[in-house]
Amino acid sequence: MKGGTLQINWHDTKPVLTLDFHPISGILATAGADYDIKLWLIASEAGEKKVPTATYHNSLSYHGSAVNTIRFSPSGELLASGADGGELIIWKLHNSDSGQVWKVLKTLSFHRKDVLDLEWSTDGAFLISGSVDNSCIIWDVNKGSVHQILDGHFHYVQGVAWDPLNKYAASLSSDRTCRIYVKKPQNKTKGSEKLNYVCQHVLAKVEPQVVEESKSAKHHLFHDETLPSFFRRLAWSPDGSFLLVPAGSYKLSPTSEPVNTAYARFNAPRCQQSGCSSAFLPFGLQPSWVDLMSPTAKFLALSSQDGYCTLVEFENDELGLPVSLSDKLVVADQNTIVVHDVEKPEEMIKEKEIVNADTREKKEVNPTGKQTSPSTTLPSKPAKRRITPMAIG
Repeated sequence: MKGGTLQINWHDTKPVLTLDFHPISGILATAGADYDIKLWLIASEAGEKKVPTATYHNSLSYHGSAVNTIRFSPSGELLASGADGGELIIWKLHNSDSGQVWKVLKTLSFHRKDVLDLEWSTDGAFLISGSVDNSCIIWDVNKGSVHQILDGHFHYVQGVAWDPLNKYAASLSSDRTCRIYVKKPQNKTKGSEKLNYVCQHVLAKVEPQVVEESKSAKHHLFHDETLPSFFRRLAWSPDGSFLLVPAGSYKLSPTSEPVNTAYARFNAPRCQQSGCSSAFLPFGLQPSWVDLMSPTAKFLALSSQDGYCTLVEFENDELGLPVSLSDKLVVADQNTIVVHDVEKPEEMIKEKEIVNADTREKKEVNPTGKQTSPSTTLPSKPAKRRITPMAIG
């Protein structure tokens, strides 16, 4: 691993408020207080201590205020950008003789105040946004209209996230709550079910794990509005098993000082077995800012209010073996996970030692005569849906 802060003029020395990697090309997009979105080509540099380089590629200029958040769609064909004053713009990638060009496709208007965070649904058909007007909005991108308003928060909504399995959505606010929404199908209209999310859990307070003789009072899980950070951007793991929530404040006991933390909320069977539904990940005294991993997991980019960005480069397989996002973990019951198309490194090594090439090439054949991918399963039991998040406390 190598990296460092690049001393280049990212956004006229003004704060870099957001960044994102293109899911296909790996181009880095940044935006900030200079009202512009800039695209950068990221490349490796030879040498053990050489920092990755960023070369200016293009600028997208349209916003009339600071750009707080940008997110590429899963297909990479669209880019959503949210700014102060409620500005929310969808950009579309066009191919021309001179190369690829990003142009404004449509403007989504409804938020009354600054848009602080955005997230695309897995299929790219919907977009969720969080704003200083205390609301989350789910947008129908194709229609360019509001699909649903989630207005349960009582203060700024500073982070939103969409479950990669398209079942849950989450929002985090400076009202010290994290809300988990679950998809509830409504009546079918014209042959399709209408998407609708309802709040299922509100994460706000928890009792300390250490129980003293006197009855302990619950304490808040999250910092209040005095936290010196513009954003509280939460994120789901690619398989939907974990929800990582920042801006946490955790107390080990009623008399201890609170510790800044990020929570890892579990959505997996092993948590049901151990009886826990979350863990806290303590960090330093300063609140976190913006960081994102490139689609190949080769680069990590971090932006800062000081106007600079830091790039970290990882060696091949330094973070482990890559697993395709198409691989699925299916819960059979509380004690069983069926793993499709995924093999552990140790099992792969053993298989190479004892199985010849002809055997490895064989595939299972189902009763219909069609080939199916190999899978590793534990004893079969009645299948159940993925575990629903449990409220803390």
